[in-house]
Amino acid sequence: MARLTVNNQPVQFRMDPDTPLLWALREAANLTGTKYGCGVGDCGACTVIVDGEALRSCQLTLGEAEGRFVTTIEALAQDRGHPVQQAFLAEQAIQCGFCTPGMVMAAAALLAHNADPTEDDIKAALTNLCRCGVYPRLVRAVQRAGQAMRGSQAYGPAVAVAGGATAGDAPVAKAAAAAPDAQTSPDAQTSDAASDAGGAGASRN
Repeated sequence: MARLTVNNQPVQFRMDPDTPLLWALREAANLTGTKYGCGVGDCGACTVIVDGEALRSCQLTLGEAEGRFVTTIEALAQDRGHPVQQAFLAEQAIQCGFCTPGMVMAAAALLAHNADPTEDDIKAALTNLCRCGVYPRLVRAVQRAGQAMRGSQAYGPAVAVAGGATAGDAPVAKAAAAAPDAQTSPDAQTSDAASDAGGAGASRN
């Protein structure tokens, strides 16, 4: 059983510790905004923020995630008002939307550490693949979000993306079985943060 904090809630996953975090999030916690793309860590569609760092969740096991803080696209901003989400919309950096959640999370992690990145910084941090080729718009969107986070534009407050959050009295999610056929046990309570991420492609697919 792996214990970690997902979207500021303590979670216990009753799954094989070698299960990729991706499948625990999607199949057990029903957080389907995190996408399966390649399964080998190349495309970045499954990117989540772990202890403040953007990581490919298909390459991180539950055992490796034990005791860590995980943030998915569903919890980036409940009101869809995170500067990165707003900037992606403003710069039309969304096409099919499948890879968008991973890019948004990678951008949010970058800007949480460096709100004034250079173009080279952005390209180095966002190695996500986009089948629709939004790369120039992606760079502009991250730059725009950085301006908002520095106070140059009023997109609303940024939301803390990882680490340091306390779970308080949040319910514990208990997930059963092994990925990718994992199912939530009947008595489980999963995170209530699985709202649509608005402009971030957080859909069931």
